[in-house]
Amino acid sequence: MNTDMVLDALEQALHDRGMPKNVIHHSDRGVQYLSIRYTHRLEAANLRASVGTTGDSYDNALAETVNGLYKTEVIEYLKADWQGLADVQLATLNWVDWFNKKRVHSALGYVSPFEFEAMYYDKINPLGQVA
Repeated sequence: MNTDMVLDALEQALHDRGMPKNVIHHSDRGVQYLSIRYTHRLEAANLRASVGTTGDSYDNALAETVNGLYKTEVIEYLKADWQGLADVQLATLNWVDWFNKKRVHSALGYVSPFEFEAMYYDKINPLGQVA
């Protein structure tokens, strides 16, 4: 990974989520996430970086778990099917879309994170619903 790649992913996430504010951004201590350009973009988007110190398992636990799932479910499982970098990028995009929008989660009542969030906003904003 390099700074340009993670900046592109951040931009996609920001636009997909409607440019959210006051969000904590979790990542590991990879140099691409600590670069000046990435840090400036987080600040411009009003996102707070959550990067702990080395060995701080509490701060990095979410990022490390997601990275481990990605490596197992995409990199190790699908690597034999790839012809080049474009195949890896497409597999990654598909996995991220599935992970964020479609996978069911037991802690959420066996609905996807996307559905759970929609239900939450419907609950706190009943006036936004069509009569």
